[in-house]
Amino acid sequence: MDALVVTKANKLSGKIKLKGAKNSILPIIAACVLTSDEVLIRDCPKLSDISDMLGIMQSIGAKVQVNGDDITICCRQINPHTIDRGLMSKIRSSIFILGPLLARCGEANIFMPGGCEIGKRPIDLHLDGLRKLGVVVDEECAEENCGIVCKGTPKGGIVTLKYPSVGATENLMMAGALSNGQTTIYGCAKEPEIVDLAAFLNTIGARVYGAGSNLIVIDGKRCLHGARYKPITDRIAAGTYMAAAAVSGGDIYIEGAIGDHMDATVYKFRAAGAHIIEEQRGIRVYCDNRLKAIKQTVTLPYPGFPTDMQPILVAALATAKGKSVVTETLFENRFRFAYQLERMGADIVLDGDNTAIIKGQRLHGADVYAQDLRGGAALTVAALAADGITLINGVEHIDRGYESLENELNSLGANISRINKTD
Repeated sequence: MDALVVTKANKLSGKIKLKGAKNSILPIIAACVLTSDEVLIRDCPKLSDISDMLGIMQSIGAKVQVNGDDITICCRQINPHTIDRGLMSKIRSSIFILGPLLARCGEANIFMPGGCEIGKRPIDLHLDGLRKLGVVVDEECAEENCGIVCKGTPKGGIVTLKYPSVGATENLMMAGALSNGQTTIYGCAKEPEIVDLAAFLNTIGARVYGAGSNLIVIDGKRCLHGARYKPITDRIAAGTYMAAAAVSGGDIYIEGAIGDHMDATVYKFRAAGAHIIEEQRGIRVYCDNRLKAIKQTVTLPYPGFPTDMQPILVAALATAKGKSVVTETLFENRFRFAYQLERMGADIVLDGDNTAIIKGQRLHGADVYAQDLRGGAALTVAALAADGITLINGVEHIDRGYESLENELNSLGANISRINKTD
């Protein structure tokens, strides 16, 4: 297994260029099932989650070609019964295949999705929404560990989500795009990745209206076509580099960062003392003093502060002057990484399962373990500011969402090496 060896960084400086957003690309890959024509997705990072999603596509018969940062997918012939169970159980985003398969084939046999163990992540909103569109769902089979069998082509209908779930919103959008009627979704998630998926669907001929608001309407069409598409850049990766610059007292330019997608993150880092200049083609971040504590941060659905940025903000605040309070409202196990930060000298007290009280102080290197994707990114950010050397195990979690994070940070002046630890 690989590990990262991180030596305390001098002030990071330079330019880094973002690629497409993981959380946009994964549902877009699944949406390729909706057309038998070829689709080209541009500017994709090399991530294990994307590789696993492509493997799922191949397991149902899709032809996949990766050429540098471009991915070509053709779903001319697909089989809704041959999905790879092992791959589906590895990543949460595998659930995105359900809506497109039902819309295209009228049936699907799937398995429970996997992903980071950051809390309960049920798929009931996905299944309940599909039922409202006329799909019959047999969950008894799931209890017998043989999958979830869904049958019926979505016919359109009205769905009201009890919670603005990003995944459920996206699955229902894809199911409705190729349906026999009009689909109306109330209580939608508003994330930029929702808007991006809608833009992709419309590029291949769908009729999706209202993405980015709490009401989305899809007029179903029975035939969609191929296209070339470039997804939006990754706002969470941008926030990670922002944090890296802030804790190291650096000055970096994040090319491709979209300020309008990052208002809550930008606001928090400004409050902590970082200087952030939003430009047309990117964001400049520099910090000339030790970060300051932030009195209160609460994670919320977009446009609130994103849960994916919470561990990374906590890592930065662990180095700040003063006491900060961060409350997590989405996932009950999000603070598992805090125990690893404590091994680096962080002063973090958990108040119940969902609130962390952080007293910023000097950190030191330690042997730590990344237990999930964003927790691993948080440990990397903290290690940049920690005296001495930090060994971060469990790098496979980081690789799910960052392409060679060590190389990207090293290009800015960090000192990080990847080693292979043999048993």
